[in-house]
Amino acid sequence: MSLLAKIFGRQTDPKDRFVPLWRAVVGIAREPQWYADCGVADTQEGRFDMLSTVLAAVIVRMERDEGLRAQAALLTELFVEDIEGQLRQQGIGDPTLGKRMGKLMSALGGRIGAYRAGLADAGDTALTDAVIRNVTFGDGGSPACVAGRLRALHRTLQDTADEALLRAEIAR
Repeated sequence: MSLLAKIFGRQTDPKDRFVPLWRAVVGIAREPQWYADCGVADTQEGRFDMLSTVLAAVIVRMERDEGLRAQAALLTELFVEDIEGQLRQQGIGDPTLGKRMGKLMSALGGRIGAYRAGLADAGDTALTDAVIRNVTFGDGGSPACVAGRLRALHRTLQDTADEALLRAEIAR
């Protein structure tokens, strides 16, 4: 979208429709149970891990329906904008920002694939293995706890109608 279109408001950004869902993803990833109950490391890495994990679960849900499948890229763009903004606030500039964003996007893509497979499997072994590979834990962390909460989130998302999902009406 051009700067003039943004200033004069003649054209809406298609990502705007996904802002409530993005905020819900961030809210779910910040729920204290991931950190206090499951032992996810309350560090920058651990928080990124949970953000990408919850986003992966939402994207897996969006892939289920043809109408949302193509639009999952718009939600991913909000993720990219948010992470890029945070990196810039930390003082990471243009020379290294692209490389860093590439690594983070690669990590997100890998997690989507791992969680897609783990959530499709009726057992918990594949999902727990995916959590072990993709989540940073503190001392005493429980991959099984994260896998259980992720499985419950997945069931909730599967039971959420498309329009309710877009309005971020995710029963928790």
